[in-house]
Amino acid sequence: MLMPESAPHRLALAERLKEAGVLTSPALRAAVEAVPRELFLDPGVFLPVEGGLWRPVTALGSTPKDWLDIVYADQSLATQLDGHLTADRIAEPVTGVPTSSSTTPVTVVAMIEDAEVTAGHTVLEIGTGTGYSTALLCHRLGEDNVTTIEVDPEVAARADAALEAAGFSTWTLVGDGLVGHPARAPYDRVIATCAVRRIPYTWIRQTKPGGIILTTVGSWPYGTGLAKVTVNEDGTAEGRIIGRSSFMQARSQALTPPHGDLSARTAYADTERPTKLPPTLLDEWMPAFLTQLSLPRAQYVRARDSEGARRLYLFDDERESFAVFTEGPSGWTVRQGGPVALWDSVERTLTAWQAAGHPDISSVRLRVTDRSHAYSVDGEAALHWGQRLT
Repeated sequence: MLMPESAPHRLALAERLKEAGVLTSPALRAAVEAVPRELFLDPGVFLPVEGGLWRPVTALGSTPKDWLDIVYADQSLATQLDGHLTADRIAEPVTGVPTSSSTTPVTVVAMIEDAEVTAGHTVLEIGTGTGYSTALLCHRLGEDNVTTIEVDPEVAARADAALEAAGFSTWTLVGDGLVGHPARAPYDRVIATCAVRRIPYTWIRQTKPGGIILTTVGSWPYGTGLAKVTVNEDGTAEGRIIGRSSFMQARSQALTPPHGDLSARTAYADTERPTKLPPTLLDEWMPAFLTQLSLPRAQYVRARDSEGARRLYLFDDERESFAVFTEGPSGWTVRQGGPVALWDSVERTLTAWQAAGHPDISSVRLRVTDRSHAYSVDGEAALHWGQRLT
């Protein structure tokens, strides 16, 4: 059931999205104005505060105005920490890692617009989350044309309750979103609200020729790209990265963060030399994205040693290789160990990128087959990468 008191917030949100150039479809605007986001944030959210903590906020513990101001703010809202903790179960700020969230409305609406959905299309949504994007799709296309799947049973149950309260009878399928769901396949569109290191080929098999798959690719919490590919008659898919994007990693594709004593793990290096490029380049979005293309299982870690000095690391645990960086008066030094010289590979990629004039992320093309992913940068022979599917 709609909550009349939030109608002004919904109308204001739609107008902001239109002014930002994100919301262009009248039918989708009608969905934004009709669907109450607050229903999909029960029992509450976590807001970031100083010290790396998360402050729980609930509708019951807030004034109606304060709660709606939070709900309709242009920000993502964490709804679960560490795979189980919700805001109604704690009163004080806590540490934790967000494992479910309500993505900023700008991103949600932009993805639906980018997917070019029209009346009559069927959509498979990977990652129901709170169910807000599901509700927008149901309003736009009709609930019978939307299939949504969520890996977390508790998250799915909350989404189902919110969808029912909003007047939709779509039910969330619980399962591994990486294998899709054949219930109504093939689909006109597949939209993933999680990040994947590689687009699962099963999504391509479940998409009609001419259909579109929209998903975030990459595994770092930044430096990821929104891939938009069109499925061909021969079972391949081709497209490009259409912009930056940031979503939580699909749980079954997430890499385990490096742990333990990092200094001990990097104690025995095979080589040591000054870097040609500073590792701090990886703090920038495009260099981080390109590094993941050249080293798809690498992880970048920022840390400090026992004396407080800054240390940066690259690890590729699958290939038992590492690079550790130390900053000195004359610049950075890299020590590398294992069968793959990780930083040598990254420097070749980033040097070629700089020589090409720093093309942005929208210049990256992607082709997917049942055996591989191939990435390339428009017109740059030195900037191409192949990834085998296993």
